[in-house]
Amino acid sequence: MCGIVGIVGHTPVAPLIVDALKRLEYRGYDSAGVATIEHGELARRRAEGKLVNLERKLHAEPLDGTIGIGHTRWATHGVPNETNAHPHFSNGVAIVHNGIIENFAELRDELIADGYNFASQTDTEVVAHLVSREMARGAKPVEAAHKALKRLEGAFALAIMFKGDEDLIVGARNGPPLAVGHGEGEMYLGSDAIALAPFTNSITYLEDGDWAVVRRNEIAIFDMDGNKVERKRQQSIGTSFLVDKGNHRHFMHKEIHEQPEVISHTLGNYIDFTNGKAKALELPWDFAKIDRLAISACGTAYLAGLIGKYWFERLARLPVDIDIASEFRYREMPLSKNSAALFVSQSGETADTLASLRYCRKEGVPIGVVVNVRESTMAREADVILPTLAGPEIGVASTKAFTCQLSVMAALAVRAGVARGHISPDEEQKLVKQLAEAPRLASQVVKLEEQIEKVSRDLAHHRDVLYLGRDTNFPLALEGALKLKELSYIHAEGYAAGELKHGPIALIDENMPVVVIAPYDRIFEKTVSNMQEVAARGGKIILITDKKGAEKSTVNTIDTIVLPDVPEIIAPILYALPVQMLAYFTAVFMGTDVDQPRNLAKSVTVE
Repeated sequence: MCGIVGIVGHTPVAPLIVDALKRLEYRGYDSAGVATIEHGELARRRAEGKLVNLERKLHAEPLDGTIGIGHTRWATHGVPNETNAHPHFSNGVAIVHNGIIENFAELRDELIADGYNFASQTDTEVVAHLVSREMARGAKPVEAAHKALKRLEGAFALAIMFKGDEDLIVGARNGPPLAVGHGEGEMYLGSDAIALAPFTNSITYLEDGDWAVVRRNEIAIFDMDGNKVERKRQQSIGTSFLVDKGNHRHFMHKEIHEQPEVISHTLGNYIDFTNGKAKALELPWDFAKIDRLAISACGTAYLAGLIGKYWFERLARLPVDIDIASEFRYREMPLSKNSAALFVSQSGETADTLASLRYCRKEGVPIGVVVNVRESTMAREADVILPTLAGPEIGVASTKAFTCQLSVMAALAVRAGVARGHISPDEEQKLVKQLAEAPRLASQVVKLEEQIEKVSRDLAHHRDVLYLGRDTNFPLALEGALKLKELSYIHAEGYAAGELKHGPIALIDENMPVVVIAPYDRIFEKTVSNMQEVAARGGKIILITDKKGAEKSTVNTIDTIVLPDVPEIIAPILYALPVQMLAYFTAVFMGTDVDQPRNLAKSVTVE
């Protein structure tokens, strides 16, 4: 996950920027770079691989500028090499970027037609050229940056520096985090307070849609319409903790808000957005030749695998067996030699999942693991690591790890579908484009939290809740119920909506809230029929849907949470967010320990 650092100082900043970038190494990266202004001109050093390679370059060829921007990059558009490393330049403009510019292909074609040449494969270079084109048309640097920002679609954090101006960095945020650090005659930008901790503990967090004009002695923050806005300045505890909460009340809240960013980086590891293809991975099996895939995991990771089953079977026509790991390890499942096994775990240390992996190892089945910790036991014992790039997840109840697991599953299913001949090149391009929309749409969903908070206030007064969904929304119903149980200690159950008449309907009365997850899709009307059954018995329906679903629903609800219209393949990723927020705010109202619920551990390393 990319990291950004910027300093407007009065001593050489390159060594300081590198030190700050080291504090962001936990985010993951594959190249790094620094740019400064020396004698009015832009200068930069970039290197593939770890920061030590960049340090060697700076030792051999120092940069002495007192203003600079730095970056650690995790490749999304373009391979990880020095040419694609940030910062990128364009006619006196330097830029670093975190996120995905969704309309980069359209903008690139427009810029090429205007005579701009592209040196890299990245989406970031588009932004640099946009800014420099505005300046060529007569705009001053700040105005040029603002005009360019208004052309961008996607989730992004940016820092922009200009040749000849040693007292200006423009920062912008739309999704991925960006903070401004206040010093004495110095100002800083950073992806989080951890990066800025050595310099200052006085932090202002930019909000989505903000852009900031940062100078040595002042900062001005504006919204995307150019109106000046005020943001709270606060004390950071980044010097005391590896990861701090920022301006969030709980780690879980912070991690919910980090999802647009981490989803983009995880998808970027498996999808070639530039060419519209699922990346060809080095796997110990050939998707075209295996006849079954076994998936096993525990808790929320199991539910990610269950959604993965729908994707693999639908997109790749690949049969999937999925088991809770504590059952898989003991039921002695017969495994075909033409099968593969996939295990899912945030920590990579889950005891039951690890035991199941070892069973497959004895059976001679090739093994892949979807994990968030590359150095974990499961990662070491697998044939291939399929990493999620969620970064440290402190809250016990999984949020961003879950949506990153889903991102890996979706990308793998597309790859499997291509390999097995069930997805054409045109369909692959379409699916990749839809996956690229997930970070931006996730940013929009997170903004619904004020409404969800109000819904949760009522939910906190009940002792039992049902969740219903069909297709991939059935595992999400299970996940919503699990989250509510974990965090608020309210009894909750998730059901396939079609199972309502087979028992759960006996529980429905005027005291029973029923959360229905139902985007408008090919089976929406079936779910509406189940909602009518609930309404006829006085149940309190909370509907999570999209605009068309809200319009087409004929059932009265106590609340309807309307999400953006989203493509089917990314709907489970996006609809995971409101069920997380429902559980989070309900727990907050009930006063439970959100980040460390009773009786639960982050990593279950015993049976």
